[in-house]
Amino acid sequence: MRRSPLLLVVLLAVAGCTETATPRPDGGTNGTSIVLADRDEPATLNPLLGYGAQGVSKIYNGLVEHRQDGSLRPDLAADLPEPAADGLSWTVKLRGDVRFTDGTAFGAEDVVATYTAALQSQVKDRFSTLKGVEQVDPSTVRFTLAQTQAAFPHLLVLGILPSEQANPDGQPVGTGPYKVSEWKKGDRLLLEANDGYFGGAPKVKKVTVVFVADDTQRARRMQDGEFDGTVLPPKLAESFTGRSGLSVQYHRSADYRSVTLPAAHPVTGNTAIRLALNYATNRQGMIDSLLEGKGTIAYTPVPDALAEVFDPSAKFRFDKAEAARLLDAAGWVPGADGIRVREGVAARFTLMYPLGDDLRADLATAFAADAKAVGVDVQLAGLSWDAIRPRMGTDALLYGEGSPFDPDLMLYGLRGQGSPAADEALENGRRLIDPAQRAVAYKLFQQAFVAAPSMVVLVFPEHAYVLRDSWNGYEPVVDPNSYGALAWGPWWNLDKWEPK
Repeated sequence: MRRSPLLLVVLLAVAGCTETATPRPDGGTNGTSIVLADRDEPATLNPLLGYGAQGVSKIYNGLVEHRQDGSLRPDLAADLPEPAADGLSWTVKLRGDVRFTDGTAFGAEDVVATYTAALQSQVKDRFSTLKGVEQVDPSTVRFTLAQTQAAFPHLLVLGILPSEQANPDGQPVGTGPYKVSEWKKGDRLLLEANDGYFGGAPKVKKVTVVFVADDTQRARRMQDGEFDGTVLPPKLAESFTGRSGLSVQYHRSADYRSVTLPAAHPVTGNTAIRLALNYATNRQGMIDSLLEGKGTIAYTPVPDALAEVFDPSAKFRFDKAEAARLLDAAGWVPGADGIRVREGVAARFTLMYPLGDDLRADLATAFAADAKAVGVDVQLAGLSWDAIRPRMGTDALLYGEGSPFDPDLMLYGLRGQGSPAADEALENGRRLIDPAQRAVAYKLFQQAFVAAPSMVVLVFPEHAYVLRDSWNGYEPVVDPNSYGALAWGPWWNLDKWEPK
């Protein structure tokens, strides 16, 4: 008999000590364990608080999952979601052979409880079209939408929690290939294989993820042999090329880097400043000098990885003379110090970037130099995320976002930042069902964006990884913004890896 439901939005924190003893890779003998290093430690392991938003969380399963090519396949679902004729509901049949790691059976009530809680949790904005979910029978659920959303099935990667929780203050309970054995906050997360996993018990039985925020430190410790794999900026990863027993892998990404230009700021909210900075930015120079050529120029947030909606004509030329002309025409006049001034306001703003992220720091520095060349003074500020978040509405940020799965997932949140034409295109891209019509809508968005940009999109960097060559199973993917040891990247399918 199933126990009474508990509130699912309770944080599934795992208590742990702050021991900092350095782990040593212990997968070299039989390959059944692996030690990985990641830049960012998750704030939570609860899907309802944002963990594993783009799937492959290692601990949980969604109703569907993304294949290597970005298409969907059933996961906890028995088949792909079926839309109603009017597109306002989706019906999902569920597998009957799944159990949570606490031994309880997975069923429709767990799906209903998880998504009902999601509508009241921190991830509710992602499900803005969802009105509700109901159990049709013990193995079927139906999602009802307030409006059509062609991309809705892609949202069903949300990790499913049990509707019951025998120990809500203990370790997370999921259905995934791994379960948490210990979380040493500020240091590492220890995972062990779920041998009862419905997809087959993983051959890599133990996963240790060490959190090292600083890129240079992570590279040094990888060089010292402390890790079996890590993510690094391309310049640091390149130094590992040719080393015996290691490989360097580069993944294409839909993960754009941009400079946000808050509308509330008198300089960054100015139309002429926004357009001029897009002309003044030497994107190819950034790729050549900062990315070792490992990246793609970005003019809009739409990556060429989404080939069916990508518009190659939506671009800015690198033209400092045009940037200067636009600023002159808008009344931004060079002052005695070379910094432009308009109606007593100096063309000056702060650009924040997260400390320890070498690539964002380098991109911010290069962007500031390009802006200075046309009379715009960009003051750099390397800050912690705790310091960055309260200032994002008024200060610029070297930002990262993006998804290769569906344009709606990465673009809809940009409404209200650009022109009415851009907003209309995003609304149409969401509600239209026909792929050809959606492609037209997103190409119109890109044209509207380059006519009145809301930010300066810089590059789609390739993600660089260093891996110990001790396992079979690596499959390259196009990465979203979420990548690394606990998400996309080389280890997205770690549960399918086998020791060599």
